[in-house]
Amino acid sequence: MTPPTLLALGATLLACIFAIAAAHSLASGRARRQDLVDRLDAYPAGGGPATGTGGTRARRFAAVDRRLRRTRLGRSVHLRLSATGLDLTAGEFTVYVAVVAAALWLLAASTLAPFFGPIAALVAIYGALIFLNWQRQKRIEAFINQLPDVARLLANATAAGLALRTSLAMAAEELEAPAGEELSRVADQLALGRSVDDALDELATRLPSRELIVLVTTLVLSNKAGGTVVSSLRNLTKTLEDRKETRREIRTMLSEVNATAFTVPLLGLGSLILVNASNEGALARVTDSGIGRALVLIALALYGIGFFVIRRLGRIEV
Repeated sequence: MTPPTLLALGATLLACIFAIAAAHSLASGRARRQDLVDRLDAYPAGGGPATGTGGTRARRFAAVDRRLRRTRLGRSVHLRLSATGLDLTAGEFTVYVAVVAAALWLLAASTLAPFFGPIAALVAIYGALIFLNWQRQKRIEAFINQLPDVARLLANATAAGLALRTSLAMAAEELEAPAGEELSRVADQLALGRSVDDALDELATRLPSRELIVLVTTLVLSNKAGGTVVSSLRNLTKTLEDRKETRREIRTMLSEVNATAFTVPLLGLGSLILVNASNEGALARVTDSGIGRALVLIALALYGIGFFVIRRLGRIEV
């Protein structure tokens, strides 16, 4: 063989070796990435380990969850779920909501009229979003109720000479959920090398409240500039206790208003069921015409406006 031929064969063999190595590296990288995704899917949205055989719960609809998280909607649902503490993935929640919406569509179409099927499905989807917001607000309220204990533990740990990172980890071990879970997540982020400012800012974004913002600001400023953090935390503990009592009194006074807000739409739904039960097929005949459908939509819109107005009147920021 001539030298050019040998050179070409050598270059071809070298290229084949590089191609095989690149394919092996690509396959290995994909396998590691899939293994990481599977391990992350074994944890709930709240961040703690799931329960089940071997300490983890088998996740349903894993393929749906992986595809959904690549979209903006999936990431938004995942962030909402992470703030609620529910043991659900974005894929599981989406599938469950879709099943409930389809069931309500069929139920409303068969019980009332076919016109009410899509409306019932939209109400189910909106109700799921309300449920997420309610769970998030419930978790925020529970966390706010624990904030005096958080500030007290951090003040005592700081007075004992412990660093802020160690104080946060100790408070995470001492407190129950949700404060224990959230501070444990912060401690894990700090252990992975994240800064105190970023970890606490993410906590304040995940569970927004004025009380938590004040606590985070106090901790961040003391971590940056130093100062009398112990006295500041102890004064903050007293303030948080007073705000806790005030919020409890306001919530008790507004319980009747909140109950009225949900009673108004239920009265409208009950009236529709009674009308259709007393005169079978009445709603189907009403919604056969354009005027009837428009009147029904106007009535539903008025009930919705009444719900939002009553809720807005019963909202007091403390």
